[in-house]
Amino acid sequence: MVVGASGPARVQGPLPSPRASDRCGTGTTGSAPDPAAGPASDDGVAGAAVGRVEARTASLPGNGPRDGTGRAPGAEHGPGTGPDEHLAGDQGTGEPVASGLGIGEPRGGDLGIGDLGIGDLGIGPDDLPDGLVVADETGRVIGFNAAAVRITAVPLSEALGEPLERALPLEDLKGRRWWALTDPYGGLATRVGQPERNLLLPGGREVLVSARYVRTRPTGPVHRLVVSIRGTEARRRTERSHAELIATVAHELRSPLTSVKGFTATLLAKWERFTDDQKRLMLETVDADANRVTRLIAELLDISRIDSGRLEVRRQPVDIGAAVGRHVQAHTASGQSPDRFLVRIQQPLPDLWADPDKIDQILANLLENAVRHGEGTVTIEVAAARLVRADSEEKGTAVTVCDEGPGIPEESMSRVFTRFWRGSKRGGTGLGLYIVKGIVEAHGGTITVGRGPCGGAEFRFTLPVGAPAYLS
Repeated sequence: MVVGASGPARVQGPLPSPRASDRCGTGTTGSAPDPAAGPASDDGVAGAAVGRVEARTASLPGNGPRDGTGRAPGAEHGPGTGPDEHLAGDQGTGEPVASGLGIGEPRGGDLGIGDLGIGDLGIGPDDLPDGLVVADETGRVIGFNAAAVRITAVPLSEALGEPLERALPLEDLKGRRWWALTDPYGGLATRVGQPERNLLLPGGREVLVSARYVRTRPTGPVHRLVVSIRGTEARRRTERSHAELIATVAHELRSPLTSVKGFTATLLAKWERFTDDQKRLMLETVDADANRVTRLIAELLDISRIDSGRLEVRRQPVDIGAAVGRHVQAHTASGQSPDRFLVRIQQPLPDLWADPDKIDQILANLLENAVRHGEGTVTIEVAAARLVRADSEEKGTAVTVCDEGPGIPEESMSRVFTRFWRGSKRGGTGLGLYIVKGIVEAHGGTITVGRGPCGGAEFRFTLPVGAPAYLS
């Protein structure tokens, strides 16, 4: 039944200069070191841990005075000629100096993006999303940011000043102590770090760890050891999703392929024993199962394109009302009663530019869900709509598909458009609605799910006009 109804129709700016007190860690500039505090070492550590200036100036290295350029006295003499010779590196090259926490302080001259330290960028180590642990040339922790505290559950006070292997006792998946195994302060002087790998914290918690060896010269000793730590939750979720996908594909492929193999083997072995009707029935079953396999492979390709952002939309004029009519006729031709479908098209409709094949895919999925999982009359309504953007409004077309079944529980509505969600046990791969959402969003539209007027599930997707620029 078709009812026609008229309807209304990076912020850029000057870089902040680090304060002299932040560079030297003593809170003073240009003053001589306090003799009572002991001789300043040549470490060049500017403060201690992760955006905090520690009061332990006597116990931490590198609390000697700095001049206005951030260099320790004697650094201008070049390598091997001053008290802070290992801070100087190759003068005049513009390469970053491993001072402070050992992360990219400039030597002088014009500042380039690679010459900037964390403080020069207006952020602190605590602003980093991953855990950051920095150890000095003696192997003691001098930097431990907030993310490292959260991931390792080691308080900051217990990590600072401790040997790295004690503050961060890591083991590989075979139970071997990682710091003893990798020996960052020994071994080949050409090493620059360790690639990311899965390691275990005390208690068996798994983390992703990578390390960088900061040297003042290419084959010199390690001046700073910078360790990055990340949780494995996101990777685990991805791995679980991939495992679920493989399991679903294996299950969905096994059934039709078993049928195809069985019927074809039987026909080949005993062709003369079957009547023409029996042969036709077997071949029709093989054809249906082959279509099922083809459909599943197409869904997997769509998921791959959606996840990688490579889903192509070939826009052309689409008559959405006629497309709805075609899908309703296909269901009635397959045995559904014509009285089960009610189509309402509110005129006038704006011109719609979309990918007709993708529109057919959306409608096929939504109607099949309503017929298979819903009950009663399936109502399809097409009307003009407006999409509200952040700074504008855009004309579009809205399509609503509603049934009279039990609907979707409120607690499940947030998961409807995720992979492998199934509303019932009446078959399906659980991939259709995930693909529908991806296609709608690729067109610049939106899709929602709710409860219809009769209590069933109601899906509504809205697509913008999408006309080419030369027609605007």
